[in-house]
Amino acid sequence: MSDKKLCAAFAIAGAFAAACSLAETAKAAKAEQEKCFGVSLKGKNDCAAGPGTSCAGSSKMDYQGSAWKYVPKGTCTSIVTPKGKGSLEPIAN
Repeated sequence: MSDKKLCAAFAIAGAFAAACSLAETAKAAKAEQEKCFGVSLKGKNDCAAGPGTSCAGSSKMDYQGSAWKYVPKGTCTSIVTPKGKGSLEPIAN
């Protein structure tokens, strides 16, 4: 194998290893968080904003009960908003 091919092979292997490492880091970070309903501002939710919305950034109002945002695990129910506390389950508006 030529030096150029060997160098390219090492570069590809290194890029693959870095991508795998980043994916595992993202999984670990998400595992340390929980979905908290009713705490996101209009258009700032992470996902699930109820009927008629697609996903992230689609909430129609501040503190929408059907929209959630990731927060550090164990903190959701202690978050206080003008509409009440955060919830681990969807909140009826």
